[in-house]
Amino acid sequence: MTESSREKSLTCWNAALKKKASDIVLLKIKGIVSYADYFLLCSGRSDRQVQAIAQSIESELGKQGHRLLGIEGRSQGRWVLMDCGDVIVHIFQESVRQFYDLEGLWIEAPRIDVEHDRRPRNIEKKGKRVTS
Repeated sequence: MTESSREKSLTCWNAALKKKASDIVLLKIKGIVSYADYFLLCSGRSDRQVQAIAQSIESELGKQGHRLLGIEGRSQGRWVLMDCGDVIVHIFQESVRQFYDLEGLWIEAPRIDVEHDRRPRNIEKKGKRVTS
């Protein structure tokens, strides 16, 4: 399945949300850097939640035929960096996120309003096809 970087970033967003990630931010970095199109940043309350968010993202991407190019920090669970190719995911414990302040570092990158920018898509629901 071919998937745009935008769709891949939304897959990561939804996978993080499933594990109750907080303060999810999607930054469009295409045109600012050459190595990716989007940064997804989110927070977890504990090392276990950070690890669960990372696992959820990896699993959802895998279901769509995507493999991670790299992952760092999963065993510590304080800051997990996931290289998904054109999407880079940062999962932090809140104190680590505040310390490194990536949103401040990438202030020129536009924030994508995911909640108001979703496109309707077909979903299978108990054998019926519905549009969300």
